[in-house]
Amino acid sequence: MPGSAPCRLEWRPSRWLLAALLLLTVLAPLAVLGSELPRPLAWPLALAAAARGLQLARREAGRAPRQLVLGPAPRQPGAPCLDSLDGQPLEDCQVRWRGPLAFLDALDREGRRVRLAWWPDTLPAARRRELRLAMAARVVSSSTRPMAP
Repeated sequence: MPGSAPCRLEWRPSRWLLAALLLLTVLAPLAVLGSELPRPLAWPLALAAAARGLQLARREAGRAPRQLVLGPAPRQPGAPCLDSLDGQPLEDCQVRWRGPLAFLDALDREGRRVRLAWWPDTLPAARRRELRLAMAARVVSSSTRPMAP
């Protein structure tokens, strides 16, 4: 699309994901204690599961919000891509969908993999639609002609 504007999105930690992590933090030790594992092994494992769950929930809650800008598709192969995350350029941006969840997979300037996931509580329906349209506009048509001349 010649004059398409960039798609700007904010990523932030999902409250739904945090709630799920906390629920698993409670249920994992109960599952260990409910198993037939000998008690001298079950209690340390249950405590370790609870500690790891709290660590994961705390790490996820502490993640800073991020700003994603998806620029228009490059007009020519090899042209620079205008995508960025927090002002840093990205390469090979792809968005995958699993129902209402959106997953971004890209490479940063140093070649490191960047992954973000938007849950429904962080990406409302209108913004999901905007992201879908922005990614659809970037699809490069095939080099073969769809019809005979």
